[in-house]
Amino acid sequence: MKTTDWQAIIFDFDGVIVESGKIKTQAFADLYRPYGDDIAAAAVNYHQQNGGLSRYHKFHYVQQHLLGDPPLTQEAEQELDRQFSKLVVEAVITCQAVPGATELVQRESARIPLFVASGTPEIELKTIVDKRNLAPYFVEVRGAPTPKQTLVAEILSKHALKPELVLMIGDALVDYESAQSNGIAFLGRVHPDDPNIFPADVTTVPDLWSLAT
Repeated sequence: MKTTDWQAIIFDFDGVIVESGKIKTQAFADLYRPYGDDIAAAAVNYHQQNGGLSRYHKFHYVQQHLLGDPPLTQEAEQELDRQFSKLVVEAVITCQAVPGATELVQRESARIPLFVASGTPEIELKTIVDKRNLAPYFVEVRGAPTPKQTLVAEILSKHALKPELVLMIGDALVDYESAQSNGIAFLGRVHPDDPNIFPADVTTVPDLWSLAT
């Protein structure tokens, strides 16, 4: 797959631009460990099985289906969000980039518009992108609470992009499904230590060096 085939690229962030997967997984374990190891393990499992979904969705699932408690209030959701951000933001700002990602973004931004569509809360995401000195390379950085499928649709519409000329790079099924529903091409990033979760006909790469060079 050559990037010259595309007139715009939409990137997921965690696991595509930065190697932050383990940071987010550990944060879910730490957040729910006060409820016991079994709950913490179940929360981590749900997080890992639903990569790309916003943390808010996961908070509500854990609350109702694992803890068996009444739905989260807005105040309780905000407190969980605050605790989670405290666990992850600085670590994601300083973690390693996915090999080849920075080089790809820097090179392609001089040629075509680049975007981020992530399940991370948008305000937090923009802070991280800015602190990593990546903001100048992206036309738009979009995040939760808007669902990823909608984020992609809004990017295509706002910037008058032709779907058949747009590529999305993601590491989760929700990324693939968002690309499919919007009629754009998809490339899956699968970390060398992780199983391939994508359908057999999806092209995948272990990192982004093959695109950056």
